[in-house]
Amino acid sequence: MKNEDHRTRVAAERRERMRARLLAGAMQSVAAKGPGAMSIDDVIAIAGVSRGSFYKYFPSPDLLLRELGVEIANELIRLAEPVVLNRSDPAERIACGIRLVARLAHAHPLAATCLARLGWPDASGPHVLLDYVERDLADGIRQERFRPMPMALALNIVSGAVLGATHSMLVPGCEPDFAEQTAAAALRALGMKASDAERIANKPLSVVEFSSPGLLAETLVVVGTESG
Repeated sequence: MKNEDHRTRVAAERRERMRARLLAGAMQSVAAKGPGAMSIDDVIAIAGVSRGSFYKYFPSPDLLLRELGVEIANELIRLAEPVVLNRSDPAERIACGIRLVARLAHAHPLAATCLARLGWPDASGPHVLLDYVERDLADGIRQERFRPMPMALALNIVSGAVLGATHSMLVPGCEPDFAEQTAAAALRALGMKASDAERIANKPLSVVEFSSPGLLAETLVVVGTESG
């Protein structure tokens, strides 16, 4: 039984490593050429695997791109979430999340370029961690920090703010406080007074490092000779 469990665990770890290599290859290709020009040949050349290996993990390039967008968004939110949870005010949580995710993406230009080109994943899609954002938006509406509105609209305000900030912050000469400007604009769009939005969006912000294993924490240079 122990040997069987060990083999199962090793096989699962091997599959996850291969999936990560393919995602890393796709990330580099998308950043260089854009999602429309990404090809399977590009990805497998970067990852150093066969075409057959690619299809074991992703039935189509479109599915790979969708999963790449979800993976980037998920990891950015996971990294920001512990800092966000230190704030009790839902408005502060939203502003903190927008600023952190935008700055994390900007600190990793490859991820930022991919996210800007792929767009933020659909909030209704599987495994997207926007339930964290929905939680804070729902709390803000319930506490009358934000005006009542459909949740889909509130989510679009926040995700659009993050994506817009990520894209703009890639441009040379972008204002150093663009993430704060974006957070304040999003809070105003959610119904807050301009003065309150400005104050909350400029509160001191903790620094988040890419300290845990993951697609963005890696150098994204595909290494090794493993194939499968």
